[in-house]
Amino acid sequence: MPTRLTLELGATRGRVTALRYDPKGPAVANLVLAHGAGAGQEHPWMSGLAAGLAARGVRVLTFNFPYVEAGRRTPDRSDVLLACFRAALAHARRELPPEGSLLIGGKSLGGRMASHLASEHEQGVTGLVCLGYPLHPPGRPDQLRVQHLPSIAVPTLIVQGSRDAFGSPEELQRHLAAMAAKVTLEIIEGGDHSFKQAKKIAPDPETTRTQVLDAVLRWIRALPAA
Repeated sequence: MPTRLTLELGATRGRVTALRYDPKGPAVANLVLAHGAGAGQEHPWMSGLAAGLAARGVRVLTFNFPYVEAGRRTPDRSDVLLACFRAALAHARRELPPEGSLLIGGKSLGGRMASHLASEHEQGVTGLVCLGYPLHPPGRPDQLRVQHLPSIAVPTLIVQGSRDAFGSPEELQRHLAAMAAKVTLEIIEGGDHSFKQAKKIAPDPETTRTQVLDAVLRWIRALPAA
């Protein structure tokens, strides 16, 4: 079971809940992982991913953005989301054992916010993990979310479904070359934005989750030593 924590966001922004998933032995890395727009940190996909990473030796800290903590459906403004993510990252710097790399990432919206923090060269962050990067809103390829990407310098992993309506791997490839970072793009064949695959490809949803977990762990193990 994860350890439940409280993150203080400041006098005017209140507090949010966080969950810490510890491996049984020394951690190969610490990952601060943010949820997507439609569900919080306790959604089965997020909690299953965090628990799976911890079982593979990665210490994971998840947290709720303020709108989820308050029971709202509409995401907060970007500045509020980023302030919350910074609070989680500050907690990780203070409280997590300094073993392995300090990584940030997230699913969809959470990964996009992590990419903004990486582009600002947050202290101590040595890698970025984006799970389903939302390159653009579905059906709106003209509304690209790429302006900050060239400023990212840390190693970056993007795990993308081959039929992601928020941006296919082919669409992403057009923009990755402009990044200063070393980027690894892992493709989940047949996966949509939630990595859901057709039953003929992955009859058991756990098969898809394992693909994502294996991709993340493979990338972490290939990182330069911290």
